[in-house]
Amino acid sequence: MIVGLLVVLATVYLASNRQMHDTSKEILPASVEVFKGFNAEQIQPLPSESNLPEDKITLGNLLFHDPRLSQDNTISCASCHDLSKGGTDRSPSSVGMGGSVGNVNAPTVFNSGFNFVQFWDGRAGTLEEQASGPVHNPIEMGSNWNEVLLKLRADDKYQLTFGQIYSDGITSENIVDAIATFERSLVTPNSAFDRFLLGDDSALTQEQQEGFQRFKDYGCISCHQGINMGGNMFQRFGVVEGYFEGKTLTKADLGRFNVTGLEEDMHVFKVPSLRNIAVTAPYLHNGSAKTLNDVIIIMGRYQLGRKLSTEDLKLIKSFLQSLTGEWQGKTLQ
Repeated sequence: MIVGLLVVLATVYLASNRQMHDTSKEILPASVEVFKGFNAEQIQPLPSESNLPEDKITLGNLLFHDPRLSQDNTISCASCHDLSKGGTDRSPSSVGMGGSVGNVNAPTVFNSGFNFVQFWDGRAGTLEEQASGPVHNPIEMGSNWNEVLLKLRADDKYQLTFGQIYSDGITSENIVDAIATFERSLVTPNSAFDRFLLGDDSALTQEQQEGFQRFKDYGCISCHQGINMGGNMFQRFGVVEGYFEGKTLTKADLGRFNVTGLEEDMHVFKVPSLRNIAVTAPYLHNGSAKTLNDVIIIMGRYQLGRKLSTEDLKLIKSFLQSLTGEWQGKTLQ
């Protein structure tokens, strides 16, 4: 157990150094008010307000739900990131144009503006870059900017709206700027845990508070911290025990190695946010963990070297359920 703990601590240290090496920009967008130095764990409550421009948010919302961004006019951003399903599609892998099935689990779009990079392998450094990717992906939207621009420029409403916001009208850069602005607005504050962080000790049940304590004591917080309870570092999947040993590997299983080509990045992924995790099943990069219990057990074994007890599972799960926030004044379901 001591050896396993030392491995965990060493890996967390190396991962933190990699994070600092890989990113020179601020993790949190300047457009959103943040809480700093809030507590020893560096967990901050999500802000309930922002200064993002409403006109861009409105336009971005339209584009986010517009299937004309796909070649056959059937797939929109919302097809894989359904706001009524926790910002995901709740499928192991997303279905794109023509029924093509992707090879990774779609992460939630809610609170994605707080991630330091986008995609499981971190290949997009910004939300703007991420928003552009699916348009060109043959198994997602299968289109290109020339096709998209022709369709959107034929829409008088878009012509008017873009012209009011952008001096150069409808361009690919302005499309992704509007979508990214809308995505940054998708913040889900006022979870029970947020209220607890803001000083309401009664916001969490005794069971949830005990779960939070075990979450910290067992080391989960080493990777799942910050305002997004994750999303601000890379980590190897299989720190203590090799998760992929004996498994037939897919390209997606290689993780960040697909981006850097470095052996040290094999099976390394962006640590996902735990915000709203109770409503975003299935879990892991391949959607193979079907329930919250499943993923807690897997993380305990492969990342922490622990066989969690029934009591551990109950308490940690209860805590994670306190991370479900609100969108447009309603708790996510």
